[in-house]
This record gives sequence, C-alpha cells and structure tokens, in this order.
Amino acid sequence: MSTRKIIHLDLDAFFCAVEELRNPSLIGKPFAVGGRPETRGVVASCSYPARRLGIHSAMPMSQALRLCPTLIIVPARHREYAAMSQRVMAILRRVTPLVEQISIDEAFLDVTNQPGDVAALAGELQHAIHSELGLPASLGVATNKLVAKIANNVGKAAVRGDAPPRALLIVPPGEEAAFLAPLPADALWGVGPKTAERLRALGIHTIGDIARWPERDLVRRFGKHGQELSLHARGLDDRPVVIEHERKSISQETTFVRDITDAALLRQTLLEQTEDVAAALRQRQLMATTVKLKIRWADFTTVTRQITLPQPTDEAATFYAIACTLFDRVWEGQAVRLIGVGVSGLSEARQLSLWDAPDERAERLYTAIRELRKRYGEQAIRRGGELGNIDAGCDD
Repeated sequence: MSTRKIIHLDLDAFFCAVEELRNPSLIGKPFAVGGRPETRGVVASCSYPARRLGIHSAMPMSQALRLCPTLIIVPARHREYAAMSQRVMAILRRVTPLVEQISIDEAFLDVTNQPGDVAALAGELQHAIHSELGLPASLGVATNKLVAKIANNVGKAAVRGDAPPRALLIVPPGEEAAFLAPLPADALWGVGPKTAERLRALGIHTIGDIARWPERDLVRRFGKHGQELSLHARGLDDRPVVIEHERKSISQETTFVRDITDAALLRQTLLEQTEDVAAALRQRQLMATTVKLKIRWADFTTVTRQITLPQPTDEAATFYAIACTLFDRVWEGQAVRLIGVGVSGLSEARQLSLWDAPDERAERLYTAIRELRKRYGEQAIRRGGELGNIDAGCDD
C-alpha cells in the first residue's frame, strides 16, 4: 500500500484578500470585514495589520474599534466570496478529483496517486492560486489529514509581519510523531480548554507527553476520546478525504476564543454560518431538507436539535430562521463555547424549466414555511426585518 500524500489548503484571510483585489488601497492597512458597530456587528475577518493589534474574527466590531480607532470597516459580500471560492476549488480539481472542501476557504486534497514530488505539487498549487486569482494561500503536507492541518497551522504561526503568511510546511513520512511531539497539547484536535486543564493536572503539557502516556489510562480517564487522543498524538489518522458527491451533510461550526453569552453575537454567528452553508449548497448544485443546530456549553456538554422540512431548499433565510427557532428552544443564557449549523438530506437541485416559473419555486418555499409554522408555531419563521439589521460574514 502506497504512503498517502495529503495536502491541507487554507486561503489566508480570504474575505480580506478578496476585498484587497477589489480595492488595492486596503493593502497594508488595518481593516475588518463585517457589520457596523451600531448594529452590533462582529468581525468576520480582518487583515494581518489588524491582527497584530489584537483584533480577531468573531470579535464585536465595537471592541475592534476600541483597539484600533482608525480601523476601516468593509461590509461583507458573500456572493463574491462564494464565487471566488468556487474558482479556487476548480484549480484544486485540475490536480485531483479527490478534493474535500470543508469550508468556503479551506480544503483537503488526496494526491497519493499523482506522480512527482508532493512538495513541488503543493508549491505549484500555491503559485497557481496566486498567479491566476491573486489570492494568498497556505498549505500543510503530510501523510494524513490531522498532521497536514496542524502543519498548516504551525507554518502560518511561524510567519511574522503584516503580509499574508503564504506558508508551506511539509511533514515527511515517518516523522509525524516527532513533528507533533514538542507542540503544546491544545494544538491537537480534540483538546479544548477543559481537556487541556485535565491534562495539565496530570503533568501533560505537550503532544509528546500525550503520546508517551499509557493509552489504557487515557481511555480510563477520558473514555473513547482518550483513545483518539493517544492515536492522534502519535500522528495516526486514517480518515479518508471525502469527495463532494459522497458527503451526506454540509456544516459550519465556530469555536469561540472565549465563551459567549451575548445573544446578538450568537445569532450573528448563526446568520454567517447559514449564509456559508447555503453558498456551499448552491456551489454543489444541491438542496437540503434537514437543518441541525449544534451547541457546546462551557462545560463541554454538547446539545443538538434538528428540524426536517417538507421540501428541500437552498435558501439561507430559511436555514437561519430554523436555526434561530432551535436556538431559542435550547439556549437559556448559558455560556457557549461552540455553535454550528448543518444541513443534511441532500439532493440535486432541480433546475427551473420553461414551465416551472420562479413564482412556483417561491410557492414551494411558502408551502414549506406554512408547514413549519403549523408544526412549530407562528414564530418558527419570521421575516428578516423582524430580526434586526444584522450583517453576515465569517472566515479565517
């Protein structure tokens, strides 16, 4: 069996990079894409000069302005970002059909069967995206998804300055565990603040410490999660790259830097996520029937709720209204660590024919809304104007 060659690609500050193409005067300046502070908007993405000042995505825009009073605020343009994302993914598929897009600006590629050196191939991809589209991208290369993703994170973190990192870091086969060993324990997937705290209490501070700890004891203390920690700490991950037509769901999740109790920020995040999910569906020419909300509280308890529509749709407004309905049912002011929206029950979008006018599509949507209101109450679906003036957007 041949050694796998996996590439993780992440577009650097994608929303900002697209805005700089439209307006080159933004280059080198602290600016943020997102909503206005007077509408309780949040930062969807920010330029690297803004990041050096402590500004980050999901931060309230009012707080970002306090950190940088001269911060330039640019409204999000989701259709343009989705269109540009589609062009990036087309470049990736010129190399291999084994592309797993995991967000609007991030993807895994399996290039195991591609001839030549994987490092050279990754460099060519990075160059093609920059030369053809003007977008900076960072890449991590390894024998599995876990290590490739962490390699990308490490590569980007090592680059300093106000320019996009455009990092490229390769972990050679057989060196996965050695690469991971000196990294802090919370750099590993599945190690959040609570788990990191429990590990520190055991004297475990690095990924290498986890790898050296007896797996049986980790399982005793953390259950099945303990076995995953042990395997991942040794650089072992056999998950395949899942190509689009094999996917049974599409989702977006946000893990906050700090736990959130602000309802407006949580709803704003849901709005951004449903916009991205809807864009991903349209990009794949798919529709969905089930909308799922996922929330993780500060104590790592995870709650999921879902509603199934009577008819499939790709409408972001419908997804957002359902997500808010589910959110209202489960949230009672608790601190939220993670929130996410997913859709499933995917089917190919039906193209409008000469005999299927746009009004008929609208009527199908209204029928779905009426069914939702009948099952879940009149407040299940509301007009956008009733939800307040909220700006959407999220990348990083």
